[in-house]
Amino acid sequence: MNGLKQVMASAGSNGNASNGNSNGGSYPMGKETPKMPNAAFNTDTLTTNTGAPIVSNEFSLRAGNRGPVLLEDYHLLEKIGQFNREKIPERIVHARGAGAHGYFEVTKDITKYSAADFLQSVGKKTPVTARLSTVVHEKGSPESLRDVRGFSVKFKTQHGNWDFVGNDIPVFFIRDGIQFVDLVHSLRPNPKTNIQEGWRILDFLAHHPESCHILTWLFDNDGIPANWRKMNGFGVNTFKLINGAGEEHLCKFHCLPKGGAEFLTDDEAVMAGEKNMRHSHATHDLYNAIAEGDYPEWTWYIQVMPVETDPASIGFDPLDDTKLWPEEEFPLIEFGRMVLDTNVKNYYSEVESIAFDPGVTVPGIAVSNDPVLQTRVMAYADAQRYRLGVNYQMLPVNIPVCPFHNNHNDGAMNYLIKDEEVNYWPSMTEKTAEAVHPEVAKTHVSKEQISGVRVKEDLFVGDDYKQAGDRVRSMDKDRRERFLEHVLGWLTDPKLTQEVRNVWLDIWTRVDADLGAEVRDKVKDAPAGHPSKVGATKA
Repeated sequence: MNGLKQVMASAGSNGNASNGNSNGGSYPMGKETPKMPNAAFNTDTLTTNTGAPIVSNEFSLRAGNRGPVLLEDYHLLEKIGQFNREKIPERIVHARGAGAHGYFEVTKDITKYSAADFLQSVGKKTPVTARLSTVVHEKGSPESLRDVRGFSVKFKTQHGNWDFVGNDIPVFFIRDGIQFVDLVHSLRPNPKTNIQEGWRILDFLAHHPESCHILTWLFDNDGIPANWRKMNGFGVNTFKLINGAGEEHLCKFHCLPKGGAEFLTDDEAVMAGEKNMRHSHATHDLYNAIAEGDYPEWTWYIQVMPVETDPASIGFDPLDDTKLWPEEEFPLIEFGRMVLDTNVKNYYSEVESIAFDPGVTVPGIAVSNDPVLQTRVMAYADAQRYRLGVNYQMLPVNIPVCPFHNNHNDGAMNYLIKDEEVNYWPSMTEKTAEAVHPEVAKTHVSKEQISGVRVKEDLFVGDDYKQAGDRVRSMDKDRRERFLEHVLGWLTDPKLTQEVRNVWLDIWTRVDADLGAEVRDKVKDAPAGHPSKVGATKA
């Protein structure tokens, strides 16, 4: 008991435990206990999670000096139990990432396209939190790997949160979300060897020749952004904008870094990794730049297209995520800038616990019929409930800044205390309206008429090779040589079968005849084998 008396005496001497507050904490007498945990509500001495003083944080309770540890040592059990559970499941994709806080500011008026509250006046600022990430590999993987990057931003507007969930490359591998699981499985390590193997990726993508377009980006300079600050951001999916009159447009979002994007060659990426603790060069760069006042900034743009646009008239389907919208036909329209000016105080609480879902929109921005986007709306929310729990939107980094009210109750980790008796709707006792402002309703739900026979089939398919070919032909000599090196590296994988290799030789020939001929000539003597036999060849 002597140790406990010393702890209590120490707490009393600094005006904490002796202030009459029943919880023994540091809040002064008469000051209301905070409804949410925060660092200000603290003590100068260690306690358990329940607020009880800790006798010793260095030695466990034992039966005598050399006796066994006693299970009645509550603090020991709590400390070990908390430690065993202090990590949540890492994200299925985008596990490796960094984040920061900042603001979005409207620079140009686009109210003719969108009635979103945060876009209604030039100069208006909205708080944001961004998370920038790699896609395929695990949380501890290097940031210098060749991979697609995630570019996600949570806007905390007065009409609720808007989650912008994009990538650093404007096109994607597939155009139907049901293919996403298989895509990720092919990109991930071989379940037998636990090694990422190119033959598996090419085997899957051979069934999706539309993927050749993103490969002209991934195998190009864009495959390794220099850092998080100088990275592009694209919505990839097609969204809708709805203005105050209820008029709708299809939309693509672009977010481009001030001063332009920067990239690394393979050799530069290796050097960057070795120089900065081997795997965190981009996080170091972002954190240090913000700490030194060199705030990263991006300019935001939209492309718009009439909803009723006929895909046949433009040669591609605007709902197809493997295609770009040509800027000469659908020019970029600037509407804002984003500045990240505040580093996070706690990585787990503000970066690991942040949750994004492209279905989280605000009046004025809506989901289109893009098949990949439609699938993501379901998948992302489901993933966050698995990863963080059903009440993940209550976490401080996710909770909206505007007032909110609903009848979602209970569930694990629900720490919102509702002093109410009516938790249903409608009610004659609690007359809560469905919408505070009736005019908001017409800008939140698309009025586009839809009809059709149930089908499982592809979107309108134009030319899956032209945009990839245009990009290849735009490369200068050095870029083309590096691109060709990556193409050949994958096609000469000794585990790649000749059947898959032939498919890709045909794809690259369709992309560009000269490229196809060059690739065919260089791989004609490459070995081909069965996946189960590394380096095996066949006649």
